[in-house]
Amino acid sequence: MVADDQIPQKLLALGWSPFFADQLTEEDAGLVPMRIATVHRAKMSALGASGTVRLMLPPLCNTGAYAVGDWVLVDPDTADLGRRLDRRTLLQRRTEGAHQQQLIAANVDTLFIVSSCNDDLNPARLERYLALANEVGTTPVVVLTKADQVADVAPYRDQVTGLQRGLEVVTLNGNSPEAAQILAPWCGIGQTVALVGSSGVGKSSLLNTLTEKSEEEAQLTGSIRESDAKGRHTTTSRSLHAIAGGALVIDTPGIRTLHVSDITSGLDQLFAEISELAPDCKFRNCTHVHEPGCAVRAAVAAGSLDAARLERWHKLQEENAANTPVVTGARGNKVTRPAGSRR
Repeated sequence: MVADDQIPQKLLALGWSPFFADQLTEEDAGLVPMRIATVHRAKMSALGASGTVRLMLPPLCNTGAYAVGDWVLVDPDTADLGRRLDRRTLLQRRTEGAHQQQLIAANVDTLFIVSSCNDDLNPARLERYLALANEVGTTPVVVLTKADQVADVAPYRDQVTGLQRGLEVVTLNGNSPEAAQILAPWCGIGQTVALVGSSGVGKSSLLNTLTEKSEEEAQLTGSIRESDAKGRHTTTSRSLHAIAGGALVIDTPGIRTLHVSDITSGLDQLFAEISELAPDCKFRNCTHVHEPGCAVRAAVAAGSLDAARLERWHKLQEENAANTPVVTGARGNKVTRPAGSRR
């Protein structure tokens, strides 16, 4: 068992905390904690107090069960992978045709949802990321890049600030050193942030700025199509990097479509104004579509609730219900049915 006062400061800087230390037992003596830095089909690397190592995986190891940012226990002499510690937070997404959700990143404190000041800015897409962050308890911050390429950032900021109460929105030039200063409040020592967003919004450029990588080490960056402002993939896998200011950043490939699943609480927080009106509806199970005495539709009619906002709420609620597995059956004999099954 590793006591807190025996953990090197460098490990604490990697995000080690009492939450993980409390999981250690006497059987873990001789093993050291490390964080998963990269995950590939047949190999993984991890970052620890002594640097980065390639892990020796056990036979038939399913690397898909590990996420970048996970804490694992490792034999320091052989680099053999031991057990994974319980996660504090886990970001994951549903993909078409997959039986299990795809892991995005683990133990993330702040989710930087990156978009850009151009025609690719899509509030409905940002709402999906916000709901995802809300559900797992990760703090969301919307980062609008390419602020230097427009005459006025206000129209782009205005599209985002009202998406969720208390939402932090920042605008910056991802290639400028000032970007690191703007994001510094969320990038303290021991903090972990993750970058998510569509391709071409400037995640790789921002990563290069935050990590102060040399030209040889820098992530490739790609251009966008002028016809529709959509980007091309430059990051192809998730990876963990140290930020000069002391935090860690997880970079992720661009996600064009983010399907929602099992995020009811996250949606309630995102659409708090609708959630708070619902108890005033005449019917407890009001769908806010056609029922008489609907307080939500009354707010739309009065102009205090945006009709487009309610329409997006309907779409996400329906998608979430269709994609979320259902637990049914008598007490003591519960059965989990696949997403989309309601029988």
